Amino acid sequence: MMPRAVTLSALRTLSIALMAGVSLSTVAQAQTAPPAVAPTGQTTPTVRSGANTPVFVIDGTGGGRIVGSGELGGLEVYNLDGERTGAIEAGDVAGVDVRYGVQVGGRSTTVLGAMDSRGGRLRFFSFDAATGEAAEITAGPISAGLSGESLCLYRSPLDRTLYAFALGGGGEIEQWSIFDNGAGKLDGRLVRRLHIASEASYCTVDDASGALYVSEQSIGVWRFDADPEAETIPTLIDAVRLGRMTEEVGGVGLYDGGPGARYLIASNASASTFHLYDRSADDAFVGSFAVTGVDNAGGLFATSAAGGLLLAQDDDNPGGTNYKLARFADVATALKLTVGIPQDPRVPPASPMATVQAVAETDPVDQGGDAADDPAIWIDPANPANSLIIGTDKQAGLGVYDLSGKRVHFAADGKMNNVDLRDGFRLGGKLVTLVAASDRTHNAIALYVLDPATRALIPVSDGVQPTGLGDPYGLCLYRSRKGGKTYVFINDTDGRMRQWRLVETRAGGKVRAQLVREFAFPSQTEGCVADDDTGVLYVAEEDVALYRMSAEPNGGVARTVVTSVATNPALKDDLEGVSIYRQPGGRGYLVLSSQGNNSYALFRREGDNAYVGSFAIIADGAAGVDGASETDGLDVTSAPMGPAFPQGALVVQDGRNVSPPQTQNFKIVPWDRIVDSLKLKD
Repeated sequence: MMPRAVTLSALRTLSIALMAGVSLSTVAQAQTAPPAVAPTGQTTPTVRSGANTPVFVIDGTGGGRIVGSGELGGLEVYNLDGERTGAIEAGDVAGVDVRYGVQVGGRSTTVLGAMDSRGGRLRFFSFDAATGEAAEITAGPISAGLSGESLCLYRSPLDRTLYAFALGGGGEIEQWSIFDNGAGKLDGRLVRRLHIASEASYCTVDDASGALYVSEQSIGVWRFDADPEAETIPTLIDAVRLGRMTEEVGGVGLYDGGPGARYLIASNASASTFHLYDRSADDAFVGSFAVTGVDNAGGLFATSAAGGLLLAQDDDNPGGTNYKLARFADVATALKLTVGIPQDPRVPPASPMATVQAVAETDPVDQGGDAADDPAIWIDPANPANSLIIGTDKQAGLGVYDLSGKRVHFAADGKMNNVDLRDGFRLGGKLVTLVAASDRTHNAIALYVLDPATRALIPVSDGVQPTGLGDPYGLCLYRSRKGGKTYVFINDTDGRMRQWRLVETRAGGKVRAQLVREFAFPSQTEGCVADDDTGVLYVAEEDVALYRMSAEPNGGVARTVVTSVATNPALKDDLEGVSIYRQPGGRGYLVLSSQGNNSYALFRREGDNAYVGSFAIIADGAAGVDGASETDGLDVTSAPMGPAFPQGALVVQDGRNVSPPQTQNFKIVPWDRIVDSLKLKD
């Protein structure tokens, strides 16, 4: 029989392994001492015996300089022999990071970002790695609302926007957009706030994948999506006690040796070891190692440049706190890994798609959570610049906004989910703009007339117009060329869809609905749009495909797939809002919201609806208009709407109104920006 102590130890190890999802082979590896690599050099101790995070800044010759945070000593600069070659006054520096090719004053600039813990200030410096010269380029005080612990930088692959993540002692994580203020200086605007339970100590970002890694000292290592429009759901990579971390987590760094050699490195500070994770395998644990003589490592940095380097802070260096240098090739040999091929950090990752910026956004809706949903654009024939946007608040009613985004009217009539409109509906002896909405409060069709003089919505339903559906959801209108009859389509969350004809009551002045057709889809649908010129109805089955079918009441149930999630890699479910940009001669475009990847796909209106391209709506930091994400409904028009929108506009719901963090709203994008971005020829 085994000795009791051995049995209990084995059971305890097995219990921890099961709770952390660790394989028995990994546990066996963890019970043996990790291999140690010898440092190849070290820097001169910091002037004020304080250190935190280092970076290696490459120059144009394959060499470069080490820049380390020296706390009260500011930023200290070293050559690869570890000799101090200079210092940069930057306050009480708790962290530093670097990005290349940032446009500042029209010049491509290597930018150092530093966290000055005095007031949690973000400070930025241009840096020449060849000469070691630096100059502060911060426009003015950029103060994060936290006690500054560290920072890391992120360069978005979408549009090369620079962001800074500021970490706080209370677990706060603030993301700031950093931009040229037009005078050759960098300014900042708060984009969003993330949070963990306790002190956020260190962070690093992989620009290509958008993975933000944050070290929570007493808990573990978290991964967030660095995209400011992304969902803020963290993933725990490793944990203290229940995972492989002993008591305290230190710094985190990234090594990029190309495909098959991309690693996350995290300091298991209290055990004076480092853990390696495979970033191409969802950050799966690879192994552990130590650097001889490095104890209680805090900040660290890794790069495949300069032959592959690992820099680690050493708090317990006998001569004073400093940074140790190790060859990553020695780490890879010890763990039987490949070092890959050196990657140049000055070369940005390829942008995954085209981008545009909104020029305006509407006032946020009054309700929190998932509230704003679907817009409809009304063109003022007398003065296109006075055109309006009607947007649903699916918790409260319908808002009316001018083109600056100001709300000018609100109809608090219940949970309105989708909205559409048609001009030229004959009511009470005159032609009016008829507005229809799916009313989830009363399971009905809500009907209004838009008064162009007062900009108000006037109810015209002949009493409640019931849908007979369990949950009326998506809605769109159709004006048939056969006699000019007007119809409304509403679908249910169960896939059913019904079509009604809208008619004036005998007494006049009111509108009622007559059911004319019913059909169904296999699963949930919402977004739909009807092409009045061609008599085609487009419907988005959220998890599956966009379809086209007849919009006529006698058109039957036959439908054709326009595009699908399974066949078009540019799409990611849910497929949501859809609208038509109409051009003469039956030409134009379908615009479809691909909610799962925060993008918008264009298809030809004519022919077989061929796919044209996709784009994302990104933030304009200088203007203070954030991007758009998780879009439900959208609308588009080709009608000119004044000088700001000469070719019309796209209006989209923004599911995460992040800068500043507010309730949801709608973003307004001039169509000519989409033309330029996708290089459309017509």
